[in-house]
Amino acid sequence: MDLGLKSILPRGLFGRTLLIIILPVAIMQVVVVYIFFDQHFETVNSRLSESTAGDVAFLVSAFEDDPEAFPAVAQDFYETTEMSAEFAPGEALPSSMRPAFFTALDRTLRGALDRNLDGPFWFDTTRYPAYIDIRAETDGGVLRIIAQRDRVFAPTGFIFLVWLVGASILLTAVSILFIKNQVRAVVRLSAAAEAFGMGRDIEGFKPAGATEVRLAAQSFLEMKDRIRAHMDQRTALLASVSHDLRTPLTRLKLELAMAPEGEWRDQARGELDEMEEMLDEYLAFARGQGENDPVEADIGVIARQAAEAAARGGAEIALDSEAEGEELAAPVRALALRRCIANLLDNAAAFGQQIRMQVRRAGDAVEILVDDDGPGIPAEKREEAFTPFNRLDAARNQNRRGVGLGLAIARDVARGHGGDVTLEDSPLGGLRARLRIPV
Repeated sequence: MDLGLKSILPRGLFGRTLLIIILPVAIMQVVVVYIFFDQHFETVNSRLSESTAGDVAFLVSAFEDDPEAFPAVAQDFYETTEMSAEFAPGEALPSSMRPAFFTALDRTLRGALDRNLDGPFWFDTTRYPAYIDIRAETDGGVLRIIAQRDRVFAPTGFIFLVWLVGASILLTAVSILFIKNQVRAVVRLSAAAEAFGMGRDIEGFKPAGATEVRLAAQSFLEMKDRIRAHMDQRTALLASVSHDLRTPLTRLKLELAMAPEGEWRDQARGELDEMEEMLDEYLAFARGQGENDPVEADIGVIARQAAEAAARGGAEIALDSEAEGEELAAPVRALALRRCIANLLDNAAAFGQQIRMQVRRAGDAVEILVDDDGPGIPAEKREEAFTPFNRLDAARNQNRRGVGLGLAIARDVARGHGGDVTLEDSPLGGLRARLRIPV
């Protein structure tokens, strides 16, 4: 039951807020209308119907007492009550009735006529908008009486309904305008948060809307500034440390080159080479993160550039672009994204002989798939592979090159653009890296 109710309730803030306002008002109006018609309106109509039924009974009685004098009595009665009466000799009562839309109106009039008339009768409240046709069976024919509608039914009930419906429409219109204005601020805040999550510029965003929404927007802007400052500080520190470490590293390499030959020197040279590769990755990461403002760029072109650079380094890469000739433009940090794709290609080239890269559009995103035919990574260790400095030495990664930052940097860059990098089984038999960037 709860699931069924949830499926029909609105999911958006606008719909739910409108429902919160309109539903109680609608319930209140239904209750008010019910009470009004059940107690007040029907009571008033019953009294009016009783009065009209009494007049009808008087006319029937007057006709039956003296048919010859009835025309004069009917004329005097019309001048007094504006109810016309005429006798139709030889006619019978109609066999069918047309019920009114509000059956309560017919019910009160039928009850009043039944209490005041002894013989059969018939009436119609629908044929004439302003009048009611009442017929009573008498000796030799039917006495037909036409009464004004407001003598039987109080018009205030319908006026009340018109005002009630009109007020409801006006209230709904005003509610929609105010709620839209409030929801617009929440939507703008959501869009700004999403854009910031994708690493895009939100300089045009300003707090707006209700006080609580403004406070949330202001807190978001302060959080954004703190995150930006932290990222800038981390990037600057990483670049500075990496750069400063090159001086003692170069000095150690020079001293090592002048040292006598020996096994120890080869081992030391290997350690220094690994340190240099680590610093290269640090600096590459720092340079990519240093691009603070994304610019509109074609992701397909960036992917091809990364593949060409990897091919110049000795990797054989088969490029399969389903979006060839299609512009896949999006606001991105081109250098960081190129480094992300290059890391995926380098990782595939290090452990596979056959490498294939596909670029394609997938809904509202661009997907770049990098496949290899290497040993792969067990499913339970794939998330672990994104941990910085993780080597996974046992199966796939003998770490012949790199220091375990490639996949970590790739995922960090992808998530900085609002996307992600995931690892899957490859159709080539090895590992597939799926890079997804929203456009």
